[in-house]
Amino acid sequence: MVATTGRITLWGIEVFIATADEGSISAAARRLEASPSAVSQQLTNLETALGATLLNRNARPVTLTPSGEIFRKRAQVILDEALQAQAELLRPDMSALTRFRLGMIEDFDADVTPRLLADMAVELQGCQFLLETGASHRLFDLLDSRALDVVVAADMGATADGMEVHPLLTEPFVAAVPKGMIDMGGDVLAQLKSLPLIQYTQRHHMGRQIAAHLARQNLKLAQRFELDSYHAIMAMVAAQAGWTILTPLGYLRARRFHDAVEMIELPFDPLTRSISLTARRDVLQDMPQDVAARLRSLLQEMIVDPAIKALPWIARDLKVLK
Repeated sequence: MVATTGRITLWGIEVFIATADEGSISAAARRLEASPSAVSQQLTNLETALGATLLNRNARPVTLTPSGEIFRKRAQVILDEALQAQAELLRPDMSALTRFRLGMIEDFDADVTPRLLADMAVELQGCQFLLETGASHRLFDLLDSRALDVVVAADMGATADGMEVHPLLTEPFVAAVPKGMIDMGGDVLAQLKSLPLIQYTQRHHMGRQIAAHLARQNLKLAQRFELDSYHAIMAMVAAQAGWTILTPLGYLRARRFHDAVEMIELPFDPLTRSISLTARRDVLQDMPQDVAARLRSLLQEMIVDPAIKALPWIARDLKVLK
């Protein structure tokens, strides 16, 4: 036990929560964009103000003490209330927002995301934007740990309590094959079975979704490659090393290979995925809904319309969700 002096600050509470979530002072510092020494000092100040030791800092990873376990529950409530109060004060004029932390799947990083941020920056003149791109499961982890305010990611099943979800897009999975290699008048599935499947990594949700679908079809395919890069997968297909299953978004991201690769419908039961915007309910008031509306307009203009023009047969499954 330490002496009780000093004051409890919201910054100190945020630092404590980040350290508890990350299990490391250095990782908490990276998440909060602060120095490790500043994080350590805030933790010391908080423990002094509370008169209790909250963390076992010598443990690897850093763990909570019994007092830390008790305070962790209260700390989250305090921080939630502070964020809610800020949102209510900003509600009449969201242009006063000072920070917006957005997570986006990599499928949008080359076109949709820059347009979205550029448009928002015009209206939110005093706002600092932080963008995190990555796989859907990682973005949801960052949202759960409060490192992000809003994420745009593929749906992964049940939504966590306290979240609001705004559907954006549904898209089909398709087959990408070397141009001219598949005779569409013949047995397409038999032809694909004769080629290696270049599979998207099962470390990510989309790869597991594809693998589960293939298992449900009782399909046994020659799988020699498992990669985590759309460009690497498409490069191998273009080099006639095999074929792959991906979405129109993945195909559009690898435009340089379009002359050597063509998209065809899956020659077995269809598979689709949905992409949504998710945020903590009521924290940013109407802003998640407004961002979702902006995104739907951009997705129609920059993704759906060009994709359907190039591949008219996907129109029934590639849609912006209202």
